[in-house]
Amino acid sequence: MPENRMLSNARRLRRDMTPWERRLWYMFLRKHPIHIYRQRVIGPYIVDFYCDTAKLAIELDGSQHYMEDEIEYDRARTAYLMRRGIEVLRFPNVEVDRHFPEVCEQIDRVIKTQMGRK
Repeated sequence: MPENRMLSNARRLRRDMTPWERRLWYMFLRKHPIHIYRQRVIGPYIVDFYCDTAKLAIELDGSQHYMEDEIEYDRARTAYLMRRGIEVLRFPNVEVDRHFPEVCEQIDRVIKTQMGRK
């Protein structure tokens, strides 16, 4: 996909966040002391959230991510990111609903761990 189209898609996704992305962003990530981007373009992919300092992509997965073709797409995307030294942290939307404090704690812990490896 051409770069300008990827950037346009990322802007649209930032504007039209899912309820789970919106909750995580406004209630935790945007206030995090380490800068985190929303809908960041990385190569041919757009990740939900990205912390460049910790080289961490955070993905929230709705039900479509459990369909066979999406599972393979996510697998390829994760492999692409990992080859570039980016760790991928995935959460099902239901985890954001039911265990929000624990999701936030895990993200914070992984960011701190990743930064400690630098």
